[in-house]
Amino acid sequence: MLYRAIHTTSYSYEGPVSHCLSEARLTPRILPNQQLRDWNLTVSPAPRAILSRKDYFGNDVSSFAVLEPHNKFIVSAESLVEVLPRESTLGFSPRWDDMLQANAFIWPSPYVPWLEDLAEYAKPALQQGHSLASSAEALMRQIYRDFAYEPKATAIETPLAEVLEKRQGVCQDYAHVMIGALRAHRIAARYVSGYLRGDAEFQGAQASHAWVSVFVPEQGWIDFDPTNNVLPGTGHLTIAWGRDYGDVTPVKGITIGGGEHTLEVDVRVTPA
Repeated sequence: MLYRAIHTTSYSYEGPVSHCLSEARLTPRILPNQQLRDWNLTVSPAPRAILSRKDYFGNDVSSFAVLEPHNKFIVSAESLVEVLPRESTLGFSPRWDDMLQANAFIWPSPYVPWLEDLAEYAKPALQQGHSLASSAEALMRQIYRDFAYEPKATAIETPLAEVLEKRQGVCQDYAHVMIGALRAHRIAARYVSGYLRGDAEFQGAQASHAWVSVFVPEQGWIDFDPTNNVLPGTGHLTIAWGRDYGDVTPVKGITIGGGEHTLEVDVRVTPA
């Protein structure tokens, strides 16, 4: 499948911003099942320069500064991405660097602290599965069954313990719950950000989406989408991954001035 994805982030300020420093993680990753055919980043007001680098997790990061006064700030990324069916990794032989990379995703992180309640929550699924992959899939089904998708129920600052108690939220919450439940049992799990094709069958298709990748020593990294109870395939476009949402925030930065602001995010993914 060939997709065109347009991700637009708009900030409107009540007063003038004298200047801002920002960074964006909006470049789709190049993977065995995903190829980036074209990509363009537009920033308004235009920065003097856009610098590119790789972060610790191998994600592409675009950094820029806007040094002129402005009341509105827009960052728009347009991508042309080819997504191929995922090949089976059965019989995967892990290398030392694979194991070392996985080790970074076993420990608590800022948005995913260690919680005894999460360890207990995961036990039925982990005891039900006959392998690590099947246990992770059982946990995905359990979260999908137990949680309600409610866009206004949480904010990104909502503590994970509160999300677990209320059993509702959005894709970031579903992903953080699954990651926390797995890490509580010392299973490596990472947070994946990306997009969904614009089908009504998927929750979260009109915004940035999030799912989970689990390291299985015999098979490598396997993706699970607890929000939609599916194993990601050609309808999922991968942008970045990290320990939690904080590592892959699409656009973030600091401003001087501006006062209160409103934020609008629009994501459109269409077959090309």
